[in-house]
Amino acid sequence: METEEKKEQPAAPVAPKQPDRRKTAIVHVFSSKNDTIITATDMSGAETLAWASGGMMVKSDREEGRPYAAMQAASTVMTHLKDKGIFYVHVRIRAPGGVGSKTPGAGAQAVVRTIARSGVRIGKIEDVTPLPTDSMKRKGGRRGRRV
Repeated sequence: METEEKKEQPAAPVAPKQPDRRKTAIVHVFSSKNDTIITATDMSGAETLAWASGGMMVKSDREEGRPYAAMQAASTVMTHLKDKGIFYVHVRIRAPGGVGSKTPGAGAQAVVRTIARSGVRIGKIEDVTPLPTDSMKRKGGRRGRRV
């Protein structure tokens, strides 16, 4: 009879769950006019977990920078991350920068959309395009490009 009457202990307060640092990755997206390259690394950025590019997904050269190729590359990278047990990512978007284009190519937005739809949680999205702080010499010579 005594064993049937068990006293229920109050449950301990549960703290909001923080993402495990080891289960978090950084997705580096380099998006230019001609190609999109996606690299997933650990939080230190030292070890590459997965990578893909638009050129790996399509056959013709002119399709490498398009959103479709970027979406296919992003879904490939997300599949590899899920297989490794990573469900929380930070996204860093980079354009060519410097004397090149300061705006990311058409594939960058498609990559972020694909990551969000893949079931992986996005922590933060930041732009890490290098911007010149002084006058860098642009190619073309003193009189510019002559057509």
